[in-house]
Amino acid sequence: MTVTTLSSRELNHDVSSAKKAARNGPVIITDRGKPSHVLMTYDEFERLSGKHRSLAAALSMPGLSDIEFPSTRVTIQPREVDLS
Repeated sequence: MTVTTLSSRELNHDVSSAKKAARNGPVIITDRGKPSHVLMTYDEFERLSGKHRSLAAALSMPGLSDIEFPSTRVTIQPREVDLS
């Protein structure tokens, strides 16, 4: 991942190159020398923002069946109660 830094003026002069740079990583946009905004692709934004999906969609993700999950049956034993 490549981080690119552009000033606001550079961004205004060449938006297309900033969009191209965002494909390779975040583009930090500075205002008076200080970072003020970040430009990224929408796919990256969705990944970082935790796009909400249904349980059924999450369980049907490709490759999920390849994950081994050893589960053991748990038995719950009732405890003796002393009422004296």
